[in-house]
Amino acid sequence: MRTYLVVIDETPESSIALRFAARRAVKTGGGVQILAMIPPAEFTAFAGIQATIEDEARQHAEGLVTAAAGALIQESGLRPTITVQQGEGPKVIRDMIAANPEIAALVLAAAPSGVPGPLVAHFAGAEAGALSIPLMIIPGSLDRDAIDRLS
Repeated sequence: MRTYLVVIDETPESSIALRFAARRAVKTGGGVQILAMIPPAEFTAFAGIQATIEDEARQHAEGLVTAAAGALIQESGLRPTITVQQGEGPKVIRDMIAANPEIAALVLAAAPSGVPGPLVAHFAGAEAGALSIPLMIIPGSLDRDAIDRLS
């Protein structure tokens, strides 16, 4: 099954990427995989504090994907695959793509103005030709009607 990989974070553009991916998945008979990433932990001298920080980051990421999955199910009826992983964003994404041949496209959204986010900058920059799947960058300035019309 053709699967669209979407990275969810706290930015408004991630919900734009998710909506676009969901609409494409419905139209093509595919699915959506939602990825939330936990940044690599910085070393602290006290293991208990380190564990608490990592647990809070995981809970926050799980809350983000749960909310995104709920919105996706409500709007499209699709049940996404959910992944929460710790690590450097580009490496986690490349590893996921390599491990899952059903992932057919990476869907990211650019901020409506200003500098693009780190994932868009990374994958559309020097790494643009290195992905084994298409990269879809959705403009962050699109409203719901425009997303629906274009997807």
